[in-house]
Amino acid sequence: MRKEYPRPQFVRDPWLNLNGEWEFAFDDGKIGLRDKWYRQYDFPLKIQVPFCYQSKLSGIGDPGFHDVVWYRRTFSLPESFLGKRVLLHFGAVDYAAKVWLNGQLVKEHEGGHTPFSVDITDELQAENILVVRAEDFSRDVTLPRGKQYWKEQSEGIFYTRTTGIWQTVWLEAVAETHLEKVKFTPDIDTGQIGIKCILKGFEQGTHTNLKICISFKGEPVAEDIIQVRHPVEERKITLSDWKTFEHHRMWTPSSPHLYDAELTLVRDGEVVDRVKSYFGMRKISIHNGKLCLNNTPFFLKMVLDQGYFPDGLLTAPTDEDLKRDVELTKAMGFNGARKHQKVEDPRYLYWCDTLGLLVWGEMANAYQYSEEYVTRMTGEWLEVIERDYNHPCIMAWVPINESWGVPQIKLNDCQQHHSLSLYHLTKSLDPTRLVISNDGWEHTRSDLLTIHDYEWRREVLDERYRSEENTLSAMPANRPLYAFGYLHEGQPIIVSEFGGISFKTGDREGWGYSEAKDEDDFVNRVKNVIQPLLDSPVVQGYCYTQLTDVEQEINGLLTYDRQPKVPPELIRQINEGNKSKE
Repeated sequence: MRKEYPRPQFVRDPWLNLNGEWEFAFDDGKIGLRDKWYRQYDFPLKIQVPFCYQSKLSGIGDPGFHDVVWYRRTFSLPESFLGKRVLLHFGAVDYAAKVWLNGQLVKEHEGGHTPFSVDITDELQAENILVVRAEDFSRDVTLPRGKQYWKEQSEGIFYTRTTGIWQTVWLEAVAETHLEKVKFTPDIDTGQIGIKCILKGFEQGTHTNLKICISFKGEPVAEDIIQVRHPVEERKITLSDWKTFEHHRMWTPSSPHLYDAELTLVRDGEVVDRVKSYFGMRKISIHNGKLCLNNTPFFLKMVLDQGYFPDGLLTAPTDEDLKRDVELTKAMGFNGARKHQKVEDPRYLYWCDTLGLLVWGEMANAYQYSEEYVTRMTGEWLEVIERDYNHPCIMAWVPINESWGVPQIKLNDCQQHHSLSLYHLTKSLDPTRLVISNDGWEHTRSDLLTIHDYEWRREVLDERYRSEENTLSAMPANRPLYAFGYLHEGQPIIVSEFGGISFKTGDREGWGYSEAKDEDDFVNRVKNVIQPLLDSPVVQGYCYTQLTDVEQEINGLLTYDRQPKVPPELIRQINEGNKSKE
């Protein structure tokens, strides 16, 4: 049922989880709006929210095309909600959602991977009927969809679709004046944390204070009281412990130190809101051509993670499953994960923050270009950055992968400008992280040169990454590394997809980019693709494909149900290999 609090970066009480059994209906004829199903209709099925109907855990498990689906459930408010404003939150609904409460349309949202909310206070009754209509566009290849296939049966690198609600639905009670958002921007060079607070319902003329308390492992390190004069207040707060302990307070994958923050809003002497959050003091930068974490050169060892689960698809069965993926990734010696073509559940990012795993935050891409795609993509990408800005684990943003959505970018001016616009828009909203404009090849403006290379012969990889000249002249996927008109300007080089070695376990059939016949062969093949990158004088990091098997793909280090194919310590030993060839 997914009972855990869904928004770990912004925690408040009281709240009410609306996951669980809902009434459900397919609307293949698209007649529900005409017939006003949001007012009266006998929904014939039951579904377990937040699992999509295609998944086994939903209780339905139908992988076919049903692009319009309806949900309904009733709820009554607990006593702790009385006298307060009530917000209705959706973690994610794929793709377009309409929401009714007691027969009144209260919200519309487009974007299959980002959250939305609405104040439903004025529509509440003693007993409430909540109805959701979700519409997907399964065959539309200009829709930001990630790995969701536009054919009924998954094949190749594409998987089963997700339609409708797939993250937690919940209610929250707030005061008339409350915190709507808080943004943390760390500065390790000064020992300060930048805090931007956005208030909802603030009225000029009231006596409103915002108290900010920051602690490290229970010990207070900073306190500030802001006399609120505007709905948006910003401060830089110096951490008292920083000069003495900065090297023991920085966030890194090996030492993921976090500061706790409590924000208390007081209006006319009464506490009206209290939010708990956290942040990490860390810095991502490029200095003299070197990728740096906290001003020190850092070699990135990532694994590509599709974020699919056998019974839940895009939705993890439990919070513990998300935590376990992070633990297994670290156990194999990786210090980062590239969440591939998926905007991941905030609970996953929470575990990366607390356990220590760097993340590339990637958008779920479309496959073809259109003007409508540009509008959809840009709007949803803005919501992604806003949602995940505070997570210290995220070190880079990846709006586009392998020219998906921009297939003619090599020569097409419009598609190049689209890539450039996403790069600059992202940097304008978040200058603290790296941005990769088009991961894999055909880069325009980009902070890193990232290369996808599924060559498996060690001698070829040794030669290809022996020098910068060799690397820049290579075309591993028969694609140029840069789009026409763009050149390498000294950006750090990362091999951000490689490996993909298939290894069959049990009776499960599938494919990979090369094939191992047994455990020893598998370990040797993994070593033969990783060691040349460790030995390279020009490569500053890599991302191995991939963490788990997924549906027809058997190129994971783990099986689809997260069982290691070989002891994790063997993969760790390879990742920790020295710089000498063997």
